[in-house]
Amino acid sequence: MGKPSVYPMGVTIYHPEKCFNGYTLFPAAENGAMLINMNGKVEKLWEGLQGMPNKLLPNGQVMGHLGRRDGAYGYQDYFDVAQVDWNGQVIWSYNQHEYIEDPENEPRWMARQHHDYQREGNPVGYYVPEMDYKENGTTLILAHQTIENKKISPHLLLDDCLYEVDWQGNKIWQWQASDHFDEFGFTELEKMAIYKNPNIQRVLPKGTGDWLHINCASYLGPNKWYDLGDERFHPDNIIFDSREANLMAILEKSTGKIVWQIGPNFSQTGNLEPVIGPHHTHMIPKGLPGEGNVLVFDNGGWGGYGAPTPEAPKGLKTIRRDHSRVIEFDPITLEIKWQFSAKEMGLKVPVDAYQFYSALVSSAQRLPNGNTLITEGGSGRLLEVTTNHEIVWEYISPYGKGKNSMIYRAYRYPYDWVPQLEKPVEKEIIPPDNQNFRLENAAGLEYDTVTTKVASSIENVGSFADCVESL
Repeated sequence: MGKPSVYPMGVTIYHPEKCFNGYTLFPAAENGAMLINMNGKVEKLWEGLQGMPNKLLPNGQVMGHLGRRDGAYGYQDYFDVAQVDWNGQVIWSYNQHEYIEDPENEPRWMARQHHDYQREGNPVGYYVPEMDYKENGTTLILAHQTIENKKISPHLLLDDCLYEVDWQGNKIWQWQASDHFDEFGFTELEKMAIYKNPNIQRVLPKGTGDWLHINCASYLGPNKWYDLGDERFHPDNIIFDSREANLMAILEKSTGKIVWQIGPNFSQTGNLEPVIGPHHTHMIPKGLPGEGNVLVFDNGGWGGYGAPTPEAPKGLKTIRRDHSRVIEFDPITLEIKWQFSAKEMGLKVPVDAYQFYSALVSSAQRLPNGNTLITEGGSGRLLEVTTNHEIVWEYISPYGKGKNSMIYRAYRYPYDWVPQLEKPVEKEIIPPDNQNFRLENAAGLEYDTVTTKVASSIENVGSFADCVESL
């Protein structure tokens, strides 16, 4: 579908009395970590601090990355995970996961972090009342490791791993996804597809299979399910999802085993339906509305392995859907408790379903007032929506062009997390009526020419012969 050449940027909708007001932090293309107020004013830019994602600490400090491994030998590998203060001074960093040598980069130690990390004390990395980050705490890091595992595929694999490091930089725990291949429940057809083409990225020298592409990882934290005796939901256990395999899972931290999983087979999940290419799967923390439910941005787009089809001749990316949804569901019954999609926006479905769609990146954050902050990342759009699906805040990123205008993930934080700033004045923004909105010198709905009423009945139209004769 096309889009207009001219459209507004920045904040386009804002109803202060209906929002959880605060600062929003997001990685703004190549500019750095950007903090904006509710009216879209840039309050702070940590220039050059990259973010996959950026996260704010409750003292005006921020986390991110100081460099990325680019070129033909690197794929979504960040050199480090770093914490900087208000003035950009590095407070802490870690880069000792793996020593990398390739022709395009100087030999160096790297964290190889990608997509997510969590600081001890806060299970999900966004604002949760009474769950502040622990000062000098441990850090959970989602990272890559290039391996060979002929059981999975003869190709080199860009394997996902999780590890924890303490404040001194000691690695104290690690989990490797490939070690649990048999636990993911792949069918023989899916295993065959992975074996032949494990989502090969053209990373030299031979290409590397990003077979799972895990894109999030968070602790479950305190929750009602564990309080009721369900050991699968131990607060230390870690929930993640796979963009390529269309699955969401929880690993038991003490053993590494998969103890809860949804997908890739959705035949027994009722109204949950196939979740395709998911992002930011996490359990809503205790203290927030919907606590204990799982919240996920179900991208749609493409994902999954299986039998070859004309559209997926190699059995790769076998399921497709050109619209997205955010779903909140009970992890026990799988009942959907809340969702947001084009349908809830009041658009005609399926014709206009694409109007809420991001095939890549994206996220959803539950706010203390029950609203949800949604990152529709592919279009660079942020939305705050109520439980009744009303859009009460909308922001369109003006940074970058095309794919570079994407927002990986945004977070909303309360004003008092940034003591360096005075609370800004909140000014309501009411969008114009699109049907009647015109730029200067553009004609409106009034007719500019004389109108002629055309006959609406066939009896008022002469015969074909009369028409010919009149000619």
